[in-house]
Amino acid sequence: MIYDYIIVGGGSAGSVLANRLSARSSNTVLVCEAGQDTPHGKVPAVILDSYPGTAYLDTRFHWTELKVTTQVVSHNNPDENRPPLRKYEQARVLGGGSSINGQLANRGAPSDFNEWDSRGAKGWGWDSVLPYFKKVERDMDFDGPYHGKEGRIPVRRIFPDLWNGYSKAAGEAFKASGFEYLPDQNGEFKDGYFPITSSNAYERRVSAAIGYLDPGTRLRKNLMISTNTQVQELLFEGTKCVGVKALVDGKQTEFRANEVIVSSGAIHSPAHLMRAGIGPVGHLKDMGIEVRANLPGVGQRLMDHPSIACASFIKPEARINEYTRRHIQVSLRYSSGIGDAPQGDMFAAAVAKSSWHAVGEQIGSMIIFVNKTYSETGQVKLASADWRDEPTVEFNLLSDKRDLDRLVDGFRRMAMLQEHPAMKAVTSNVFPASYSDKVKQVGLVNRKNKILTGIMAKLLDGPASLRRFLIEKLVMEGFTVDDVVQDDDKAEAFVRGAAVGVWHASCTCRMGTDDDPMAVTSNTGRVRGVQGLRVVDASIFPVVPCANTNFPTLMTAEKISDAILDGR
Repeated sequence: MIYDYIIVGGGSAGSVLANRLSARSSNTVLVCEAGQDTPHGKVPAVILDSYPGTAYLDTRFHWTELKVTTQVVSHNNPDENRPPLRKYEQARVLGGGSSINGQLANRGAPSDFNEWDSRGAKGWGWDSVLPYFKKVERDMDFDGPYHGKEGRIPVRRIFPDLWNGYSKAAGEAFKASGFEYLPDQNGEFKDGYFPITSSNAYERRVSAAIGYLDPGTRLRKNLMISTNTQVQELLFEGTKCVGVKALVDGKQTEFRANEVIVSSGAIHSPAHLMRAGIGPVGHLKDMGIEVRANLPGVGQRLMDHPSIACASFIKPEARINEYTRRHIQVSLRYSSGIGDAPQGDMFAAAVAKSSWHAVGEQIGSMIIFVNKTYSETGQVKLASADWRDEPTVEFNLLSDKRDLDRLVDGFRRMAMLQEHPAMKAVTSNVFPASYSDKVKQVGLVNRKNKILTGIMAKLLDGPASLRRFLIEKLVMEGFTVDDVVQDDDKAEAFVRGAAVGVWHASCTCRMGTDDDPMAVTSNTGRVRGVQGLRVVDASIFPVVPCANTNFPTLMTAEKISDAILDGR
């Protein structure tokens, strides 16, 4: 059988494409997803959970061998001076990141998409993408020109009267600092604090797979969803992509198609292309891969939002309440005023629960990330030509000093907010937080960690002197709040060592014009220099928007689905 479309990856973009392309009964569509299925009635409980921290840490849903560097890599240094590798929780499950992420449903600034257009993605300005953001969502709270009411992904908010004590205190501190309360985060894009939007209905996650690959869609005879299917190779006849070679439940199989759409995310999509001989000539030759199309931009300019956190101990009466398991209820968008950064270039989320376990319920944090990042020197390269080897991923998060300066400034702002009476009434023991390997180990979901954190939690709720000792010796990573607030050198050292991305990998197969040597795809996702091949996911973003990337990815897949169906 020759399919009309093979979609490589059943994540956020792949789920949208599968639904929209198969809605035309004359199209035959195959989705190849390396991870497990999540059909209606059999979605794992940890994925449905309104609190996302458990699914996010569950290795059943990850590419478990994927590791990355986040600190800047200097290629003049010998290998022994390279930054440490970190495990990267890349989703491997139907629905992709939308099945394990924080369920945040924000879009970004209108200026982000006008910049996409100006960078060569013609037709992707704000006025052109807004209809597709509206097409994605079913807003359960607001109507009007910014909102959709009939989409497949519900959007809702938890309003201040139902916030837990920690979130209410954060809101009071934001207000006292002069910020406006914005009931609708996805309305007018301006500075202020707001109830965070989430892709969640009636206290259950709604992933792209749940929303777009619902039972009715799965009944379509022209749609086949093949899970536990890892694509090993893109098949070509000359410069035309004609199918894929894949392992299906461990058995090697070939599938043929008129068009292949790679939707494997900003790390694995460029890896698929490079293994097929599409990418930078020098790197492909180093890997012993025959060059099919010289595209220097494949794998280059990887972006994410760098972040750090200012954490504290939450007193018992202010912890998450029984109304909801949502742990992020209020967030802040603000303008740093640093350099030439635009309005709303920074984002801070008040997180009332830092992990699934007992200690996680006692630790709150202000997570600060650079909404509008300028660091664009990250890259994805092949470690070898073997499809079984995960690629080499270097985020180079703080390669632009403006990003470093804004994280230092952001930490100091959040530390100052911790001094507000409302925050002091519900928290204590403020400290600079780091998502270290030690924290990750304790975060693994297992019986041992449940027992250990249960004991630790009882001790933390004990005498203040014991709590201070335990936090300083077992939780902190060598820096105090005073270090970061008062000493510029220590502040830079803390931020450079502790900054991590927020799982918004993007931009490694960017859209652009024909005369842009670094453009990989056209404004409809077509890969340059070959035929029968598109990329549709966050990798084609010209620049990462001021938002969590799930909704921009859904929007992108909706827009390109229309282009495909229109024959463009």
